[in-house]
Amino acid sequence: MKAPMADVAGKTAFITGGANGIGLGIARALVNAGANVVLADIQEQALAEAREYLGADDQVRTIVLDVTDREAFAKAADQTEEWFGNVHILIGNAGIGIGGLVADATYDDWDWGMGVNLGGVINGLVTFLPRIKKHGEGGQIVTTASKAALIPIPWSSIYIAAKSAVLGMSESIRGELAPDNIGVSAFCPGPVQTKISDSGKLRPEKYKENSGYREFEENLEKRPNSPLWMTKEEVGERVLKGIRQNDLYIITHREFKEGTKTRFDAILASFPDEEINEERKEAISFLTSNPLFDEVLAEKTKK
Repeated sequence: MKAPMADVAGKTAFITGGANGIGLGIARALVNAGANVVLADIQEQALAEAREYLGADDQVRTIVLDVTDREAFAKAADQTEEWFGNVHILIGNAGIGIGGLVADATYDDWDWGMGVNLGGVINGLVTFLPRIKKHGEGGQIVTTASKAALIPIPWSSIYIAAKSAVLGMSESIRGELAPDNIGVSAFCPGPVQTKISDSGKLRPEKYKENSGYREFEENLEKRPNSPLWMTKEEVGERVLKGIRQNDLYIITHREFKEGTKTRFDAILASFPDEEINEERKEAISFLTSNPLFDEVLAEKTKK
């Protein structure tokens, strides 16, 4: 599939979690490339600071949005179209850092973590996809998963459950949306200089009283960003490149390649060592492979 958004100049992007970190880095790259950008975030003051950072007042608008609020999402989409017309690029990026032992997790922890990290992506998709299909000008959907979706680690069950779902969903809908000239990219970043350590401060009151993760969030707030972590500007440029190329996977850090391979090798090594039942294979052929992955490999081999 050709890249629908090979040229982003004049196109409009809607970015959740856009007030800082990764979302702001993506916004910077898109604005520099000539796109119009609407930053959506739950933090009003951070949005004001983000707009000042970006400048380009004619290309940038901001809107306060809780991505778990579906009614507000629809209103944000209407407002975006009033400002810039058709939306072409949806960046489902809003996320929170949530972690701790699974045995300590309560329903409140699960509901908050899944509601933002997965539900926010779903709400954006359900809100904007019909609009992008309707205008027929093509588009790109970028979903922020994580390197943790490729290499799950302990102490992160809620976060990884959500990010793994985002990754799998993106892989699934890529083939469905290609005929509509809509590309899909699953974005899997490693450590970036963001404000994810402040996640606990954003936890709604209704999810605070019975949380099992208070100590984790308090400790996370004390964790400084390492200078070795990638900057938001570098990450933004990598996402822009992925949009222009319609990459299925946008991966930031080379350092995770071997660990990812080991995981996939472990899965392959766990298949039964027996002959294939050819009759059964034929009957379930629609489940046993996806040409999408052959296409990605062929494209990467050409490069």
